[in-house]
Amino acid sequence: MILDVMGLVASLAVLTVAGDQFVIGLARIAAVFRVRPTVVGAVIGGFGTSLPDLIVSAVATVRRTPLIALGSMVGSIVANVSLALAIAALIAPIRVDSLTLRREAPLCVLGVLLFAGLASGGISEPEGAILAVALVGSLVVLLLNALRAPARDELGTEVTDFFGPPKRRLEGKEAGRTGVGVVMMVAGAEVLVRSSVDLAGRLGLAEGFVGLTLVAIGTSAPLIASSIQAARRGDHDLVVGNVLGCCLFIALAGGPIVALLPGGAPAGIGAVPLWLMASLIVAAWVFMTRRKTVTRWEAVLLVVAYGATLPFFAR
Repeated sequence: MILDVMGLVASLAVLTVAGDQFVIGLARIAAVFRVRPTVVGAVIGGFGTSLPDLIVSAVATVRRTPLIALGSMVGSIVANVSLALAIAALIAPIRVDSLTLRREAPLCVLGVLLFAGLASGGISEPEGAILAVALVGSLVVLLLNALRAPARDELGTEVTDFFGPPKRRLEGKEAGRTGVGVVMMVAGAEVLVRSSVDLAGRLGLAEGFVGLTLVAIGTSAPLIASSIQAARRGDHDLVVGNVLGCCLFIALAGGPIVALLPGGAPAGIGAVPLWLMASLIVAAWVFMTRRKTVTRWEAVLLVVAYGATLPFFAR
């Protein structure tokens, strides 16, 4: 059991560091090719921060533990909203741009609600295909929104400040950083899934509960860390964009992974965790919309709500 705990901790650390390095490398490569900073923030930010979750779900599915795969996705979305966003808002109230409220936020909420509606009994291949089509449509909308960014591009400025100015040529270390990041995430995910399954068996815990809690918090750690850093810098658009983008990619890309990879036989985690997840994402949307700011009191409510959901996850 000690080895399982050590493997769990080590794999979470590897996922956190590797995920961070992957996002940095990918963003700098995009800058070399003159990809607009807004596109980097809207797409690469969300995809990069969700990649540890997606890789863990893929590994868990191939290892024929779909409950951990599905549970980690649901738990990660819950943790992203009620921990990453909330902790950032506790550091400084998060101001939300009005364009984000009209465009990206509704897209994220609809994606998570679609995922919740399809996943209660496990995700079948047709349902995975529906989510995949929704993912493609969402990417098109995100890219069009990013390309139509206004002249006063606050998100683009924040991305440039965060990752540094674009370089004129591609440095080998950035490509190496990105490639090593992916390899390390896959290795970390393998150890994480193996340790989680063994630990669940030794403690008599359901695999779904382990996925919803331990695995989910671990895969959300890179987003929580980056959100705290962005909040401290006052980069509010990065916080909101990364949280919304990460939730969207987990919901719409994770579902097809579980449904279409070998070993992904449908396995439901029950309706309660899914609708708790849906309720939290809607609550966060309401908080953003009400005053265009997520206040500290609202952040406290989100953190308390996370604690209140845990007993329901255990059932």
